[in-house]
Amino acid sequence: MATEKQLDLPAREKIEAISPTGSHDGLEALSGVNEKSLLRKLDRKLLPAVTLLYLLSFLDRSNVGNARLEGLVKDLNMTGNQYLTGLTLYFIGYVLFEIPCNIALKLTSPKLWLPTLTLAWGVVATLMGVSQSMAGFYVARFFLGVTESGLFPGIVFYLSMWYKRNEQHYRIALFFSAAALAGAFGIFAYGIAHMRGVGGLNGWWWIFILEGLLTVVVSLCSYFFIANYPATANFLNDDERAFIQARLASNNDATRNEAFTWHNVMSAVRDPKVWLYGLGFHTMSLPLYTLSLFLPTIIKELGFTAGEAQLLTVPPYALATCLTMIVAVASEKTKVRAPFIMGSSCFAIIGYIILLSSKKAGVAYVGTIFAAAGIYPATAIVLSWPANNVSGQTKRATANAMQISIGNLGAVMGTQLYRTESTPRFYVGHSMAMGYLIANVIVFGILWWVLKTENARRDRGEGADRLRAISEGEWLGDEDPRWRFQT
Repeated sequence: MATEKQLDLPAREKIEAISPTGSHDGLEALSGVNEKSLLRKLDRKLLPAVTLLYLLSFLDRSNVGNARLEGLVKDLNMTGNQYLTGLTLYFIGYVLFEIPCNIALKLTSPKLWLPTLTLAWGVVATLMGVSQSMAGFYVARFFLGVTESGLFPGIVFYLSMWYKRNEQHYRIALFFSAAALAGAFGIFAYGIAHMRGVGGLNGWWWIFILEGLLTVVVSLCSYFFIANYPATANFLNDDERAFIQARLASNNDATRNEAFTWHNVMSAVRDPKVWLYGLGFHTMSLPLYTLSLFLPTIIKELGFTAGEAQLLTVPPYALATCLTMIVAVASEKTKVRAPFIMGSSCFAIIGYIILLSSKKAGVAYVGTIFAAAGIYPATAIVLSWPANNVSGQTKRATANAMQISIGNLGAVMGTQLYRTESTPRFYVGHSMAMGYLIANVIVFGILWWVLKTENARRDRGEGADRLRAISEGEWLGDEDPRWRFQT
């Protein structure tokens, strides 16, 4: 493995020479670096790598829905409700280890931590394919949650150390679109299921084994293609490294040498806005995960065969993937966040109204398309927002982890809603998902108002007296009167 190169003295001098407050044209003229070309280079190096890891993460957590159609519950002698307990255990492990995993990222490095997490859950996902009992299935699901818990908030924090605030949202939404794309892998589950009987194993075993082994192979390769932070990334030359440092210095806290402190962790815990971000994802995670985990079952109970249900999961997720990217671009271009979340949630609400009201299989299936097409674009913006709005490296890492932890408590409850006795219409599950989406619109309406009010207060100069008490160049994070929140 190549040794990463530290930022040398000439590069440091260039950083100081390039004015953080200067125009981008001025930065380019001084450094000789074309900014657009550099951004394309970063996108090519960073985004495919993290998108692939997240695709595998979502695939390995949600393929249990495909495995259920291929005899998982019957072979392990479980009842439908015992199967739901296995789904719940995943999210308990996820929630418990979310914040510790993000602190571990801060204390180690992305190049080591992200591939190691991937390797760990790949091994667990593969072992889930050789489960011989309900107890083994439960243990594997719990530790799958533990090992996957650090990936998403870790990637969000990682990208915030490379891109300016106004550049992060689209990139985060782009890699989150892999979650919707993972759902479209139902077509591969359909193919793998035809291996039933090979080695004396049923099709669901092979779904877990082959997809888990794929993750293990990719994780070993990822030690070579995941980069660290700009100051030490060996795919950049000194001019590019200096340029990135300078442009970040003018826009966020990524270039600040911030040591880990528990005070900065607690500043996130004490911030009401961080709790609102968490509550916003909480109201989104229940419909997100109930859809991703139960969509094959929902479609099958409409009257389709198991094989047809596997294939019919593809169109909702394919449309969701496209709309996630389209809405992300629109949100980025307009610099608007909350209205796109609220609008997408309303689109998903229409889907659940259709599912609850129609008894015709074809019409109800259209409802699943509406639901997916609304949930995934909204979730992408929900999860990228704290990375844009929370300043202070440790505070942002903690806020990202808190958002996922609080949010996934909704998923814990959601895993118990689609119970066997509620088939085939799943009135309770669909009603709760719709209710949570309505709550999501309300929560983000409140957060939108809070952020706009705080920006207006700072525009009037309130709190500016705090700047007299700090030294030149000192930064107060998102509590700094010069900071403006994206709304």
